[in-house]
Parts: sequence; structure tokens; C-alpha cells
Amino acid sequence: MNPAQLSAAVVDALASLVDSGALVLPDGVPAEVTIERPRQKGHGDYATNVAMQLAKKAGTNPRALGELLAAELVKADGVAAVEVAGPGFLNVSVEAGAQGAVAADIVAAGAAYGRNEAQAGERVNVEFISANPTGPLHLGHTRWAVVGDAIARVLEAAGAGVTREFYINDRGNQMDLFGASIEARAFGEPVPEDGYHGGYVGELAEQILAAQPELREMPAGEERTAAFREAGYSLQLAEQQDVLRRFNTVFDVWFSERSLHASDDVVAGLEKLRSQGHLFDADGALWMRTTDFGDDRDRVLLRTNGVLTYFASDTAYYVNKRERGFDRCLYLLGADHHGYVGRLKAMAACAGDDPERNIEVLIGQLVKILRDGEEVRLSKRAGEIITLEELMDEIGVDALRYSLARYPSDSPLVLDVAEITRASNDNPVYYVQYGHARTCRMMANAADLGMEVPTGEDFDPSLLSHERDGELLRALAEFPRVVASAAELREPHRVARYLEDTVSVFNKWYDTKECRMLPQGDEPVQPVNLARLVLVVASRTVIANGLGLLGVTAPERM
Repeated sequence: MNPAQLSAAVVDALASLVDSGALVLPDGVPAEVTIERPRQKGHGDYATNVAMQLAKKAGTNPRALGELLAAELVKADGVAAVEVAGPGFLNVSVEAGAQGAVAADIVAAGAAYGRNEAQAGERVNVEFISANPTGPLHLGHTRWAVVGDAIARVLEAAGAGVTREFYINDRGNQMDLFGASIEARAFGEPVPEDGYHGGYVGELAEQILAAQPELREMPAGEERTAAFREAGYSLQLAEQQDVLRRFNTVFDVWFSERSLHASDDVVAGLEKLRSQGHLFDADGALWMRTTDFGDDRDRVLLRTNGVLTYFASDTAYYVNKRERGFDRCLYLLGADHHGYVGRLKAMAACAGDDPERNIEVLIGQLVKILRDGEEVRLSKRAGEIITLEELMDEIGVDALRYSLARYPSDSPLVLDVAEITRASNDNPVYYVQYGHARTCRMMANAADLGMEVPTGEDFDPSLLSHERDGELLRALAEFPRVVASAAELREPHRVARYLEDTVSVFNKWYDTKECRMLPQGDEPVQPVNLARLVLVVASRTVIANGLGLLGVTAPERM
């Protein structure tokens, strides 16, 4: 019996009491109730405070309602005992067979275990990297490359339709400076002072000249600069895409800022806002009256010189997303964008949307990487930035992803290279991955003895009756709820912390002599050995599925 099944049993018990007239609930029976794992041994397998929540509405006290509900709930299949504790908590013990059946359910579900329908029907656009195609992705992009992707993964696991979107800042003066910088390196001339000076610019110049030698003969001027700009753009964007793919972060849409202007989407977006009555002209410029919706000042969209602002592009881009059918537009922005939250919310309101539903902005804090106690700041290739590619090469994809995913993104983070690459149980990613590898080794050992995972009547769940069996089963049963919570709160670090706790429970179970999976010596394989093989397979399934939600591999050997 898992938490969802017990929740349904409690709801059924409440409905039965209401139907019999023993209980009156003016607001009706809740669709579900909260089920928790007790913190102390001896308090049953699960606990709920539903009696405390409903007592006032029912016109009684929590303890009395608890007693009434306990007497009804104990009749449910799989419930062994119900105790009323304290002011009205219900501590529920389930039958070993009902508890053990969780393992078979997990094995049967396989890769689908943990998925749920909590976010079903939601179409979510997750924009979690917005970068210029003028240089390598760097440490500043790395945290969102992990957390944004993990948020998208848990949202999908919770039933939402998700599109991962990368916004390419490919318009404006920085692109022209990029082209001029490459051109200067190609002809051995000084790079513009406010241009791009990293070593990668010279590499791009060499690649472009090798592919387009005719550029050497082209006279200097706007046309030649534009040729270097466009060629550099294509090469740099392709590199960003390749690096992210190797980092296990794959985007569904690479959206070009240029495309907004080329398709007149900016004009169309502004016209829609004008029809909503929130644009006005003043001092020769076009403004959006965002102060109507809590912004600290109104925002300029079109300057007096006829140039559109970045906020105009942002506005048109949001309108474009909504017109593509997304119910919720989720933005993941860096720490230096905190001031954007209010204006983006106000902009959504000006577009006629609900700023508390249709748009959501998350702010991520900075990450520092330490090597030998010193902060890593410089890149051999990119100058004053440390690139994502260099971090991947030095730390490894799995270690870097897991280390960034296991902390709340709104907290500053300091990672030490030596600590997150150490092959030790003190290293969380190693600890969890080794837990998975251990389950795989146990399954291989079982196969060597001819043991096959029992199904149907061949599996007796009541044999998983040891206290450690129950602890592990309850931990595994929590996974779907952890996934749903991570999706709802946009906090994938909950999955990482859950995995660490669950592997700890698994290791304690593994170390318990009474819970050995393999027969000892010349002993024949017994039904209890096969039952525990199911529990091992279920554990492997949960660990693998959890690591998958973080974009981290689940190795079979370490």
C-alpha cells in the first residue's frame, strides 16, 4: 500500500462516515488527504493529520473525529491497525502483504514509476538559457542549464506538456562588434576596444577563412564585416548547441530574437497591447503603462529615435509564446535580473493575462567554483570567463549536473572541484550512483544463481515483513509524491535529496543480515530470497528514474 492508496482509503472511510450520518462535512469529503511517513519508529507505517484539519468543520474535536475515523479506516483492505495519537494524529500500520505489493507495482511500472498526472493538461514553456551567440557558454549559464532542464523533466513526469526554449540574443550592436572582432583577427588588425578578445575569436577567424577563402580578397566594408558576423554566428551557435547536447541538456526550440523583427511579430505584439489600452505616447516615445500593475515605473517600448527597446522584444516574445498555446511561460533568469520580475509580471497583465498564472519568473543565484581553495575565474580559451566545456572536461557531466541540481537555485553556491569529483561516499553523486551500481551487481549475482524476478502468484509480498523491508518499501513508495512536489514547487533538488535518503535506507537494509537477498552457502533459493530480489529491482528502478530526472546517468558498474 503506497501513500496514494492509503489516501484513497482515508477518503473512502470519510465518505462512509458521511453516508451513514455519523459525520457531517459541510464542504464535502476532500478528494485526497495528506499522508506522511512518521519520524519516529513505533508510530506506524504512515500518519495523517486529517482529523485535525476537518474537526472544526465537522463540529467536533480532533481526537473524537480521529477515533471515529480510526474505527472505520481499520476495515480497509491492507490496513492492519490505526492508532489515534496526541491531539488527533492517526498512525496507520499496514499489513506486510499490502506493503510488500509496492515493490511489485514499481517493477511492473519500470521507467514510468514516479510519473503522475498532477500537472496534466498544462502546456508550459520553459525558457532557461538566454545567451548571445558571440562566445562560449560559461559558468553563468551552467546552473540554469542543469536546473532548467531538471525542472522541465519533473514537469513532464508530473504530466505537463513541456517545451524547452533557448532564446538567442542575435540582434543588436553586440553582434556587429562580434563580426568586427573576428574580421580584425582574420586580418591581423587590432580588435575593437569594446569587442571580443578571447582566444576563441582567433579560432573562429581561422575556421571562417578556411571555409570561405574568398573573404581574403573582399574589400573592407560593411559587407565583409557582415560576412564574418554571420559565419561566426553560425559556428558559435553550433558550438553552443553541441556543448549543451554533450551536457545532456537538449532544447526543443532555439528561438531567434531576429525572427521576431523579421516576421513583424514585434509590431503585432505591440498592436495587441495597444488594443488592451495600456500603451501611450509621451515625449515622442511609445510607452507601456506597467505601473497600472505594480511596476515601479512605466516602460519605454519605442524610443524617440525610432529604435525599439529590449523590453519591446521581450514583450513581443511573450505574446508570441502565448499565441503558440502555452498556458504558462516560465522564465529562469540570473541573479542580476531580479528587477525584471515586476516588469515582466506587469507586462503579462498589460497583455490581458493573469500574472500569477500565465507567467512565472525564477531567479537563480551565482555559482563559484573552487580549485585548491581558489576561485576559478579565467579560461585559457575565453579569457575572463570559465566555459561550460572546460567545466565538463574537468569535473565530468554527472558530477557537475548532480552538484548543481541538489541545491535550491535561489541560494548562492560554492563548489569545490576536489570534493565533487572524489570517488567517496562523502560525495553525494558518487553515493547515489554507487547505490544504483550495487543493485545492478546484486541482480547479476542473482541471475548467476538462476534466480528470476517472480511475478504474479510467484511473488509473496507478505514475506517482506522485516522492519528494514518496511522502511525501504515506504521510502520507495514516496517517490511519486516527491516528483509531484518537485514539479509543483519548481524544486528538482528535492529529487536529489530524496535519492540520497533512499540510498541510505537501502544500504541499511543491505547491511542487515536478516534481509539477505541471496541464499547462504549451499542453501536452496527460497521464496523470501525471490521476494527480496523484487525489492532490489524496485530499488534500482527508483534510483535510476530519479537520476534520470536530474539528467544524470545510472551506471551499472563503478
